[in-house]
Amino acid sequence: MTEKEKMIAGDFYSPTDAELTKDRAAVRALVYRFNNLDPADDGSREALLQQILGSSTTPAYIEPPFRCDYGYNIHVGANFYANFNLVVLDVAPVTIGDNVMIAPNVGIYTATHPVHHVPRNSGREFAKPIHIGHNVWIGGHTAINPGVTIGDNSVIGSGSVVTKNIPPNVIAAGNPCRVLREITDADKQAFQYL
Repeated sequence: MTEKEKMIAGDFYSPTDAELTKDRAAVRALVYRFNNLDPADDGSREALLQQILGSSTTPAYIEPPFRCDYGYNIHVGANFYANFNLVVLDVAPVTIGDNVMIAPNVGIYTATHPVHHVPRNSGREFAKPIHIGHNVWIGGHTAINPGVTIGDNSVIGSGSVVTKNIPPNVIAAGNPCRVLREITDADKQAFQYL
């Protein structure tokens, strides 16, 4: 297996590999252009996102600045919106469903390292994929850690540190993030415009 194949598979890999170094440099050039476009130039911004992201069902909307490691491991569904300062360490795949909203200053981190210092000091690392379901809202300053799945229709409160899977249809918040309550039809009734 190549180092890139190991990386995507979640095996230990070397981030200093020539192919991976080239991939990071290429996406950083695209991200730099994306982050420095004239705000009125939506067409170019959309075209750059299509080059950066691994896939998107429809044009994604991400407010700059935006940062990612590779881009090709980020897959977003329809009607995706991310506010300012989204950081995605997409060493492993990051899959985001339809109708997902992400508030400012959110970090999605697939990259991780050995806990023991001897293997950690080797410079090799690994990653765990992250899956965010459909209709999810992630509050500002949230950190989503490696290997986490967030279920459909859930809301993650601002400032959360998501270290474990979150089930569907709940409001969860805190450090560490935990389920506060289920989302019910009473929440829908509060908004008469639906």
